[in-house]
Amino acid sequence: MNYIQLEKLGEGTYATVFKGRSRTTNEIVALKEIHLDAEEGTPSTAIREISLMKELKHVNIVRLHDVIHTETKLVLIFEYCEQDLKKYMDQRGDRGALDPPTVKSFMYQLLKGTAFCHENQVLHRDLKPQNLLINRKGELKLGDFGLARAFGVPVNTFSNEVVTLWYRAPDVLLGSRTYSTSIDVWSCGCIFAEMISGVPLFRGRDNHDQLLHIMRIVGTPTEAQFQKMFKETPEITIKSYPRYPKMPLQQVLPKASPQAIDLLERLLKFDPAERITATEALLHPYFHQTVNPPPYGLNSSPGSMPPPPSNFPPPPRQQQQQQQHAAHQQSAHPTQYAPQVPQQSYGHPPPTHQAHPQMHHQQPPNVNMPFSNVYGAPPYGHGPR
Repeated sequence: MNYIQLEKLGEGTYATVFKGRSRTTNEIVALKEIHLDAEEGTPSTAIREISLMKELKHVNIVRLHDVIHTETKLVLIFEYCEQDLKKYMDQRGDRGALDPPTVKSFMYQLLKGTAFCHENQVLHRDLKPQNLLINRKGELKLGDFGLARAFGVPVNTFSNEVVTLWYRAPDVLLGSRTYSTSIDVWSCGCIFAEMISGVPLFRGRDNHDQLLHIMRIVGTPTEAQFQKMFKETPEITIKSYPRYPKMPLQQVLPKASPQAIDLLERLLKFDPAERITATEALLHPYFHQTVNPPPYGLNSSPGSMPPPPSNFPPPPRQQQQQQQHAAHQQSAHPTQYAPQVPQQSYGHPPPTHQAHPQMHHQQPPNVNMPFSNVYGAPPYGHGPR
């Protein structure tokens, strides 16, 4: 093998990760070893991860350098990153909470990597702080594509046993199998809130408890909203839930700026069709100011963000006020004023329902196990969920 195995970084359910060095270039890499069963052969998750990551080449996605296949093991050679976002928050945050410039930089990079996946028709399906890697330049990279899936048109029927519980979208918790890119967007919103506060926003014990945690903050959908979701996604199961009013996010996250709150509102919509897309989120005014990647070491390099578009949709309340004002003007001057109600340029269209065989997917391990490794297998493979 052209790589020297150094210290062990961590071990997960399916793989062991080592730090390594290239014999030819001396480059430090991460070696993910997957031991093969003589009868079962190469795990489907590994085949899927390899096939997807060969196509996903982006600065905010961990790079797969090489694949070494022997009779007894499969070794994936990844670029090396010093730690994951969870460890970074624990070590450098104020009780886990990161400073505003760092949150903005990491959030922008998270959305860039996610948007690139979606543009290339890939759902990550397991975005969480433990699966986001940070290198010495302050670059954030999406890792662990073991649960990722390619998608296309028509929409396939997927497994709803995806995404670690605390970052799982409400439509998936309700049983949706025809979800799309909006499930990754919900996870991005959860990670955004966690970087601001230092603690996960929704910490449920199981699917039902997780839904209740979500409803206590974003509010219980009305019967009409539930019926709309059911019409667009017939496989979901709607039960009787307590009627929780929407809680102001500024009250939940008092340290967040108004623009951060507005972006978070758009990411954490209960109805997936109303969630902003990752590409649209990158254009939000929250990212208007130029920021530098967080200081990690002497190799930190500056980064910048483009100014927001002038036509970005205003906050929902402001939209409502504008529309009410326009309606008042029209009633007062019906022949002189013909308002053009602005349409929101964001949101995910409802999934297309087609007859597809049910996709088999292995159920992930216990979602509430604590994460203890700096690297472990979580960033590069399956670990505690």
